[in-house]
Amino acid sequence: MAPSTVFLEPDNLLTPKEKNKLRKPVVEKMRRDRINSSIEQLKLLLEKEFQRHQPNSKLEKADILEMTVSYLKQQSQLQVKRSFHKSSQFDFREGYSRCLQEAFHFLSLHKVRTETQTKLLSHFQK
Repeated sequence: MAPSTVFLEPDNLLTPKEKNKLRKPVVEKMRRDRINSSIEQLKLLLEKEFQRHQPNSKLEKADILEMTVSYLKQQSQLQVKRSFHKSSQFDFREGYSRCLQEAFHFLSLHKVRTETQTKLLSHFQK
């Protein structure tokens, strides 16, 4: 069998348009591979969530993306609710602490301690 030779033009003989034409399919395949890899990672990360919604079914890429968006929206709403709850608890504590400081300041203005003042101070310290 005779050796076959493939004539490849050196890069410097190709025009930029020809280089782009050769490079485009490779770049497109790399882009699709990245997309598919990311979708597969989403599927693995949210596998339990997918099983809860669609057990024993093969998920299409569009299904995985839709369910991921839905899950992230749900998590975002829960985060907002948690932060509001924490914020209101913080506000309550801060207000209570400020009120306590004011009460101590007011009671300390009077040099003579009555039984009521002593009981109040004792109660506040608990």
